[in-house]
Amino acid sequence: MQHDVIVVGGSYAGMAASLQLLRARRSVLIVDAGIRRNRFARHAHGFLGQDGVDPAEIVRTARAQLQAYPTLTWIEDTAEAVTGQKDAFAVMTARGSRHEGRRILFATGVSDALPQIEGLAERWGTSVFHCPYCHGYELNQGRIGVIATGPMSVHQAQLIPEWGAVTFLTNGIVTLDDAVRADLVSRGVTIEEAPIRRLDGEADVVLADERRLAFVGLFTASRNAPSTPIAAGLGCNLAETPFGTHVQTDDMKETSVPGAFACGDTARVPHSVSLAVADGAWAGATLHRSLVF
Repeated sequence: MQHDVIVVGGSYAGMAASLQLLRARRSVLIVDAGIRRNRFARHAHGFLGQDGVDPAEIVRTARAQLQAYPTLTWIEDTAEAVTGQKDAFAVMTARGSRHEGRRILFATGVSDALPQIEGLAERWGTSVFHCPYCHGYELNQGRIGVIATGPMSVHQAQLIPEWGAVTFLTNGIVTLDDAVRADLVSRGVTIEEAPIRRLDGEADVVLADERRLAFVGLFTASRNAPSTPIAAGLGCNLAETPFGTHVQTDDMKETSVPGAFACGDTARVPHSVSLAVADGAWAGATLHRSLVF
């Protein structure tokens, strides 16, 4: 069977795109490995109508709504390779199945390269975050740490005082010139330049000199890359951004490979659930138009 569209990735963007296609009565196959980027977060915020809801519950509800459409096929598997061309793509999965589709939509999300600090990865999504719009309000204007990873961390340190008293932990990663230092001080930011030894407790930072700084939450700017290389393997161009790399698309969400589209975190910056859903909805509509016209 040849599907109209094969969607690689069944999280927020992939499901939002699929909904548009299913409502146009197109046959859609979703291949989903079941690994959401925000799987560690307890609550989703900033998403209209779903503020404070468990992300897993949002996904369960959305999937149930999609499965009410008879032209959907959903398989739980990992897409390992995509080959072919417009109107004749094929997806090979980890379990050895092969699926054919006229169009491909990459909604695979991204991986987060985190600072190599002991205890940080274990707290990612629970007390260490990347988006203050998603997690800042719940910190109740308490003491917040920003852990430097590169130039974008300065922007974080400048912005996050909107949500609490900020300490910028440069950790030997960034060097502040006089103008940037003065700007941070004018925003009430405390600058801490001692190296970080580890994270401890809920969100405590233990420095190399054994000082312990207690915070209600921490922010850091992870480096992103597509969570799987299959889009690049098909020949899709990648673009460099201040946050890392993503799959390059045009305004219609089509990649450099005709007939292959991409949406969500893997194809745009910045990232949030709301933006992923919006990007997916637009990709679904434009992808449908490519089948019609």
